[in-house]
Amino acid sequence: MPATPDRAPPATLVLRNLVMAWGRRTYVMAILNLTPDSFSGDGLGTDVAAAVDRAAVAVAAGADILDVGGESTRPGAAAVSAAEETERVVPVIRALRARFDIPISVDTYKATVAAAAIAVGADMVNDVWGLRADPEMAGVVARAGVPAVLMHNRSDAALARVVVGRGGHYVGTNYHDLLGEVCQDLRGSVDLARAAGVPPSHILLDPGLGFGKTVAQNLDLLDQLATVRALGYPVLVGPSRKSFIGLTLDVPPEDRLEGTAAAVAVAITRGADVVRVHDVAAMVRVARMTDAVVRRPSPHTAGGGTAR
Repeated sequence: MPATPDRAPPATLVLRNLVMAWGRRTYVMAILNLTPDSFSGDGLGTDVAAAVDRAAVAVAAGADILDVGGESTRPGAAAVSAAEETERVVPVIRALRARFDIPISVDTYKATVAAAAIAVGADMVNDVWGLRADPEMAGVVARAGVPAVLMHNRSDAALARVVVGRGGHYVGTNYHDLLGEVCQDLRGSVDLARAAGVPPSHILLDPGLGFGKTVAQNLDLLDQLATVRALGYPVLVGPSRKSFIGLTLDVPPEDRLEGTAAAVAVAITRGADVVRVHDVAAMVRVARMTDAVVRRPSPHTAGGGTAR
């Protein structure tokens, strides 16, 4: 595991009207699932008005980014064609852009979906396969000049649908060195991005909690998140309502608020820059409180450490 960063992390990312100053505070990404089969039961399907209403609640609660997704990543979910996914996300992103100036991310691994979403106002691509599922994705991101979240995902060896185990939970991949292999795979995704012309300042990394990892692997990865941070890029973490929380606490998705809060707080203490969540109001408070502890101003800086 690297003891020092692979590279100097970028200081800021300008995302539409949001200047993301890394290390100053935690940014909250709100999930908008436009699917009928979301694992957490919050899928909105094709209801544009409902999506806008939910976005308004998230914005009022303090969300920094809206993440719009049109394909479920729950275990055993049916694949969705690029055309159907585009039909789900484009009308919503268009409506959101007409109403809000908040940055919008599109959660997709398909290049044509990403391009269509960017054309109607998306500011960032959140790719759960780290640019490896669609060979055209890196070029789309580079040409559009938008940032990308590159997530670690080794659900199976062939980039197929994830294998589902007993109870519908992800089956973990065999790792000889969990942290080392996650970092190696993320470096590979970074190489794809850089080769296509994506600048380092437009890259964020996501360790992929819940994707092809056992409960123990997820907990270990969350605890050792600083190792991913040491790659030298901002880190996004999405523990919200995930199965590893449910299995740890023996609770269904609707009862995972406290477990999510704990995971978010730990992620921030371990170096997460962005947290992707369903329960925006509660997690904004968790992030602000955790930031007050781990990112409070030094007594030697201006202001003498007073609360902000």
